[in-house]
Amino acid sequence: MLRLHPLRNSRRGALFGMLCAAAVLMWNGAAPADRAETHVFLLRGWFGVFSTGLDTLAEELRTKGIKAEAADHLAWRSILSKVIKDRAAGNSGPLVLIGHSQGGNNVVDIARLLEREKIRVDLLVTLAPFGQDPVPGNVARAINYYHSPGWGAPLTADAGYRGKLSNINLGGDLGLSHVAIDKSPKIQAEIERAVLSVAQTR
Repeated sequence: MLRLHPLRNSRRGALFGMLCAAAVLMWNGAAPADRAETHVFLLRGWFGVFSTGLDTLAEELRTKGIKAEAADHLAWRSILSKVIKDRAAGNSGPLVLIGHSQGGNNVVDIARLLEREKIRVDLLVTLAPFGQDPVPGNVARAINYYHSPGWGAPLTADAGYRGKLSNINLGGDLGLSHVAIDKSPKIQAEIERAVLSVAQTR
């Protein structure tokens, strides 16, 4: 009958225990980074066919390590539910909402309902929305691109708003029409810098 050496068994047990402990430490060490991941949602305008620049921007952000998802504006309620679910699961990374045209109106809607859940929006970017509601108090920074004369209007904010609100009038730039604003390399670069700034400072 084969008999195992007690000392050898003890060493094997100690080695197994050390490997298990290392695995637990690695798992726990990775979790906070995952929970702090920046997440960007981009909403297209009506019909989803005139806002393809948002898909390009989402792809560019992903190359920079940012989790970015572009969707039709009709998906805004499902995105709202996803954000709430992610926060309940402990995902506390920066949240960015970007929308073009009707999508711009809907990202404000998302922010408004997130305020009721006490969820912070680190950056809100709207591109030529029309008839939008005021920016709620849970938005840390809001940037609005619009045309005057033309399509869109300055964003306003709730009374007592303590964030930073920037309204950028593109009315003098004839090359940035309502359907071209989201495709402008200049504007995309500005938005990308704002997103990366949020990702680095939170």
